[in-house]
Amino acid sequence: MAEPADYPPFQLGKPRFEQTSFYGRFRHFLDIIDPRTLFVTEVVGLLLPNQTLASTVFWQWLNQSHNACVNYANRNATKPSPTSKFIQGYLGAVISAVSIAVGLNVLVQRANKFTPATRLLIQRFVPFPAVASANICNVVLMRHTELEEGIDVLDNNGNIVGSSRIAAKHALLETALTRVVLPMPILVLPPIIMSILEKTSLLRSRPRMILPVQSLVCLAAFGLALPLAISLFPQMSEIETARLEPEIAAATSSETVVYNKGL
Repeated sequence: MAEPADYPPFQLGKPRFEQTSFYGRFRHFLDIIDPRTLFVTEVVGLLLPNQTLASTVFWQWLNQSHNACVNYANRNATKPSPTSKFIQGYLGAVISAVSIAVGLNVLVQRANKFTPATRLLIQRFVPFPAVASANICNVVLMRHTELEEGIDVLDNNGNIVGSSRIAAKHALLETALTRVVLPMPILVLPPIIMSILEKTSLLRSRPRMILPVQSLVCLAAFGLALPLAISLFPQMSEIETARLEPEIAAATSSETVVYNKGL
């Protein structure tokens, strides 16, 4: 498949097209605030006990706003993406996260079969299904242009063979699975650990230490989850040409091609 003559050459690790000022403002925001600090802060906020409706909405909004910026910054940038697509994906992810979290909290609060202690414990696990579901929605909505237009696939010599929608589906699936695995240890382990630690005499006599201890537990879980999630799939994934579109298979003699799945 021939490319237009005005297309800039492909360079691994660099965008082929200039980023918009909209992207630049978000990138500047992320440069000012350390993403790791922001993420740990979000997790601590999501796992706070006895949350109100307003606090649930706020922390889910902050988490998905951060995720939307990360998804946009780490997409496969071989195809330009309009700002309107970013806004659609952002709104869809925030609405889905808030709806799931609020809905599950309401169901738990109305469950009369649970004791107050059991209800509180279950509420601590609500952020995981909300965040995991919204992460999938976030990835698909933010990058669904790739499904329509495809992403570039490269042969063994690094030459662009063509643009494949099938490769784009694999890239989004791998990214979505990564985004489900990433919050699993972070949003599941801390509630279990904290439910045990809060019963100790140290924290029962010093309730002000609960928040700092929970922050340290979340930080340790983040250190475990991040390398685990990123290592699931390589950044440059490989796929057999026979599994791609006929025109892609016909355009190269390589048995496999590679594509940038994004993060």
